[in-house]
Amino acid sequence: MTWRPQYRSSKFRHVFGKAATKENCYDGVPITRSVHDNHFCAVNPRFIAVITECAGGGAFLVLSVHHTGKVDPLHPKVSGHRGNVLDIKWNPFNDFCIASCSEDSTVKVWDIPPHGVLKNLTVPWKELQGHSRRVGLIEWHPTANNVLFSTGYDYQVMIWNLDSPEAVIKNPVRTISHHTDVVLSMSFNTDGSRLATSCKDKKIRVLEPRTGNLLQEANCKNHKASKVLFLGNLKMLLSTGSSRWNHRQMALWDQEDLDVPLLQEDLDGSSGVLFPFYDPDTHMLYIAGKGDGNIRYYEISSEKPYMHFLTEYRSHTPQKGMGIMPKRGLDVSSCEVFRFYKLVTIKALIEPLSMIVPRRSESYQDDIYPMTAASAAAMSSCTHQHSFSMCVPCVCVCVLGVQLRLKFHKQQEEIRRLREMLNQRDVRIKQLELEINNVRNSQDSH
Repeated sequence: MTWRPQYRSSKFRHVFGKAATKENCYDGVPITRSVHDNHFCAVNPRFIAVITECAGGGAFLVLSVHHTGKVDPLHPKVSGHRGNVLDIKWNPFNDFCIASCSEDSTVKVWDIPPHGVLKNLTVPWKELQGHSRRVGLIEWHPTANNVLFSTGYDYQVMIWNLDSPEAVIKNPVRTISHHTDVVLSMSFNTDGSRLATSCKDKKIRVLEPRTGNLLQEANCKNHKASKVLFLGNLKMLLSTGSSRWNHRQMALWDQEDLDVPLLQEDLDGSSGVLFPFYDPDTHMLYIAGKGDGNIRYYEISSEKPYMHFLTEYRSHTPQKGMGIMPKRGLDVSSCEVFRFYKLVTIKALIEPLSMIVPRRSESYQDDIYPMTAASAAAMSSCTHQHSFSMCVPCVCVCVLGVQLRLKFHKQQEEIRRLREMLNQRDVRIKQLELEINNVRNSQDSH
């Protein structure tokens, strides 16, 4: 019996990274020198925001995504914090709303003008005062509108309802107090019914945001997690961190059973934190190391061996942080399935990096763009019994938006097909006209 290698077919096997040209980068950006292990960058289809280095308080820069090239050193900033800004996140349902948290122990939510920041912005839309120490992380709820989560060096996770009428909110909807040290990362599952956290006490926790109850807790002695990520609807968690021998390591977990990881894999002996990014539409996982120039990517499946290495993007420019463009902001005509914005501190540069599926056809490829999350909330915040109530009209809008987008792309495809048909018929008509002229000329000569 002859041995045959097992080949696994995948439409993403040949995905490659394409860095933007210099004129399509953002040059001269004074990127923060903070040693915090955050992304420092947030992107949506309209704006890119990046935390900057500045004296006397904290600030971040908001640029139009089309404002590439050299950035004016005097470009206005969002500068209302009294301490360094540690994290920024765009509201997933409002491209003109961004939240920031700072060493001054506050969280601030900002309204960005439609044409961008044309003068220094110092007055926020909302100020959230509840933490007793600096606030290191913020996350928007993925399906409920105007619900924000924050966590700081007081070890508390606080839930805020921004629909509250006050400009300064001092009382969170709920405070979750299960952590015994600093929370290093937070991640929601797709519908926001579960929140996973990694903590400096070396434990991974899965919580129920509505009640604040602790559902699962992992205390793996062989894996010290720094970042944790829900893998869409696969009911799995991925954590990145270090092994007992200080090798950088990934671990895969069943969200219902955190006693033993499903999979552990050592990567290398470098020291930079590994940032994981997951695309639930393509089931692709990207691993980018802080201080590295490379990005590894994998395909995730729900069955063993779970994780399939695809390839690695290599670059000589190390990244300090990363922003990612939401799926609705990608270029479908070039078969782009993911886009990073690399912060290259040594060059004061933000470099867009597109992950592309190579296809010969220029038509819309619906097999690599399945139905995806729309920019409309499926829930509204509700203070009654401190829970979130389902808003049926919002769900309808969400589904309708996706259906309209699919119809639009199908119509575009039909228009392209008809144009090609017309071109072919035009060519055929010209050929026939030439043949008729030739026949007439030959008859005239006789």
